[in-house]
This record gives sequence, structure tokens and C-alpha cells, in this order.
Amino acid sequence: MRSRLLGGGATPAVRGALFLILAASALRAQDPTKVEPTHYKLDFENEHVQVVHIHYGPHEKSSMHSHPAGVVVNITDAHLRFTDGSGKVQEVYSKQGEARWFPPLKHVVENLGDKSYEGVYIAVKNGRSASK
Repeated sequence: MRSRLLGGGATPAVRGALFLILAASALRAQDPTKVEPTHYKLDFENEHVQVVHIHYGPHEKSSMHSHPAGVVVNITDAHLRFTDGSGKVQEVYSKQGEARWFPPLKHVVENLGDKSYEGVYIAVKNGRSASK
């Protein structure tokens, strides 16, 4: 019965709909406010943007999560390590008050500093999400 539902008996439209539902679930599962609620808190959301407060204590590390394209505004100085889905590592230094654009990304974040990091991520909706 299972092979009949997902195999040759299902129409292309049904298979396509199932794929979209599974893909959307996977993206939601990596939403930082869902998988990393200790580090990411939703501050505001509408049909255009999602504003997320970021907090990492000294030497804290996240699990893998993704962000749509957006701008981060640094409330404090930071020394962070980003490890993307393919294992590429990048150290990021930022200054209080600095704003940076980020394309869609999927990564693990580690605060390498001895002080807490605070920031705000303003995600642009209807943009693409990271796929790697």
C-alpha cells in the first residue's frame, strides 16, 4: 500500500505536493527560533520581515540552523565562529552598532568570546532560504 501511495499510483501533482510539504517542514525545523530558542527569540513578525533577538553567552554554541537573507545589527562586540553545512569555518569579528547583510545561510554559531553577544537579525521574507 505504501509503495502504491508514493510510487507509480500517485499523480505528479500529488508527489509534488508531498515534496513541498516535506521541504517546508524541513525548513521550519531549522528555524532558529524553533531549534535554538535559548539563543534566538522572536521580537516581531509581519508579512515582510521577521525580527529576531540573538543572545549567546560566553563560549556557547548552537546546533545547525538556517536564516533567510537579512541584516544583523550588533548590540555588542563579538568574536564568533560560523561553520556552514558543508563544514567551511569562518571567524567573524563585529563591533557594537555595526550592521551587516547576510545572504541566506545555514550554520552552527559559536561565541568565541569571554563576554555575551547580543544582536538583532532582521530577516527579509519572501527571500530564499539556505539550502546547504
